[in-house]
Amino acid sequence: MTAPRRMGTENSKTRRLLLDVTERLMLKEGYASVGIRRVAREADVAPALVLYYFRTLDDLLLAVLRRRAAEELETSARVLDSPRPLRALWELSSQPGAALISEFMALANHRKAIRAELADHAERYRRAQVEILTKKAAEENLPLPDVPPVALLVLTTALARVMVIEKGLGMTGGHAETLALVEKLLQRFEGPATPGGDRATGV
Repeated sequence: MTAPRRMGTENSKTRRLLLDVTERLMLKEGYASVGIRRVAREADVAPALVLYYFRTLDDLLLAVLRRRAAEELETSARVLDSPRPLRALWELSSQPGAALISEFMALANHRKAIRAELADHAERYRRAQVEILTKKAAEENLPLPDVPPVALLVLTTALARVMVIEKGLGMTGGHAETLALVEKLLQRFEGPATPGGDRATGV
């Protein structure tokens, strides 16, 4: 019977480096640039070391996705606890990190494991956001728009992420007008933004 293959530890500095390098490559050059040899070269390690921590390229990509998913869930919970949750949600969804999720969405068309993991994360992420927003609105009597919270979340995150993607492509037509409309609506329901941004959002 073959002995189980040894794997690197979850909290290893080398493992974190490999995840950082993979994420950086995806953001800078796209998912197609990521391969075991390329990651090894960028991290200045041997390809065998990458395979010591991750059996396959899919395992490496899934680890990057899961790390980002955990960070997003934690950040979202903190951000939506803001006195201005709608503005906080808009600012969070407008962060460049959305570009990484876009890369995973494109990759999901080619890799079933990534597609399943991404769908699971997205569902959990949305449920958590809806729960937080609904609870906060009820507890603090927030003047949210008269629409289902889940619809509000979908519209806000979808619009913000599309604009992030377009900006990354160099497309900015209509952005100024859209941002002005979003700001007008945010001020209508939550008042003007505080100077320097909402402290609760960390942005």
